[in-house]
Amino acid sequence: MSESLLRQHAEVEFAHELAALVEHDSGPRPKNWKLSPSAVRTYLCGGTAGELEILPKYIGDVRLMEIAIATLATSRALLLQGVPGTAKSWVSEHLAAAVSGDSTLLVQGTAGMDETALRYGWNYARLLAEGPSPQAMVPSPVMNAMRDGKIARVEELTRVPADVQDALITILSEKTLPVPELGSEVQAHAGFNVIATANDRDKGVNELSSALQRRFNTVVLPTPATLEEEVRIVEQRVGSMARALALPAEAPALDEIRRVVTIFRELRSGVTEDGKTRLKSPSGTLSTAEAISVVENGLVMAAYYGDGVLRAADLASSLRGTVLRDPGNDELPWAEYLKTVVREREGWKDLYRACKRAL
Repeated sequence: MSESLLRQHAEVEFAHELAALVEHDSGPRPKNWKLSPSAVRTYLCGGTAGELEILPKYIGDVRLMEIAIATLATSRALLLQGVPGTAKSWVSEHLAAAVSGDSTLLVQGTAGMDETALRYGWNYARLLAEGPSPQAMVPSPVMNAMRDGKIARVEELTRVPADVQDALITILSEKTLPVPELGSEVQAHAGFNVIATANDRDKGVNELSSALQRRFNTVVLPTPATLEEEVRIVEQRVGSMARALALPAEAPALDEIRRVVTIFRELRSGVTEDGKTRLKSPSGTLSTAEAISVVENGLVMAAYYGDGVLRAADLASSLRGTVLRDPGNDELPWAEYLKTVVREREGWKDLYRACKRAL
C-alpha cells in the first residue's frame, strides 16, 4: 500500500538514512532526541553515515541549519521565516523527523482557526453523556507533543488570529497546558518544542505579539544564493517527485532546469545574471517551489504528450501560467523579457519560439 502513496512522511521516506545515522551517531544528544545535533545537521545538509551517503535535504547555508537545530535544544521555540518557496515547511518537517522521529504532529494555521487546534477539544457525544473527562478530551497535536516529548509543528503562524496565537504563550513559557475543565494540566516532557513557519508576504495579516515573539528564536531562510545551488534543489526535488509519480519520462536535462531557474532568478531580481540588462519584475514571487512546479509539469507533458524527453515546448505553457499571476500587469514584463533576453540568448531560440506560441 505504501508504494501507491504520492508522498511519504520524511521519517518513512528516509528511514534508511535515519537508521544509519542512529547506528553511527556517537555525539551527545539532548534527552528524548533520536539523533545528536551533529547527526541532525548531517541529515539535513548531507554527508555520510558509515558507507551510506546522506542526501542533503536543505541546500544552502549550513550555519542557518545549525542555529535552527540548536534552538530546538533550548527553552525557546523556532520560527522559520522567509518569502514563499524558501523551504520553510520542508525544513520544519525534516527537523521534526530527525529530532523526534515523527513529523506528523502538525497544526495548519488558517484565518478561521480556534484555540482547540493548539490546545484541546472535546468529543461532544461523550461530553454530553459523561461530562468532562480525560476520555472525552480530544488532544491537539501540540498536547500530544508535550506528552510524548516530541516536536510540534505550526504552519503559517501569522495567518492565525492574534487571540489564538496567544494560546501558545503559556505553552512555550511555562511548558504546561492547563485543563481547567478537569482541574488538571499537561506538562511538557523533555524533547518537546515547537517549530512554526511564517511567510514574509503575510506581514501585517496577524502580527505576532511581542510576548509571543520573545518565545521564538527566528531563523530567516533566504532564496538560494547562487544559480547552481537553486538548480541542484530543483533537480533533486523534481527527481523525487518523478519517482513517486512513476512518470514514463527521462530525468530532465540539467540545461533545461538551468534555463527555468535562470528565468526565475532574473525576473525575481529585476536584472539579468550578467548584470547588463535591467528588467521589469512580474507581480508573482517566482520562488524555487514554483520553478520545481514548472519543471514537474513540463515533465508530465513530455511523458504523456511528447516523447518522454523534456523540451522547451513542454515548459512554455507552465512558464507562462506561473509568470503571469496578474495577466493585466504581468504580460508586458514577460513579453519584454522574451524579446530582449530570451530571443537574444545563444541556444535559447527554441524556448523563445515555444513561449511566443504560448502567448
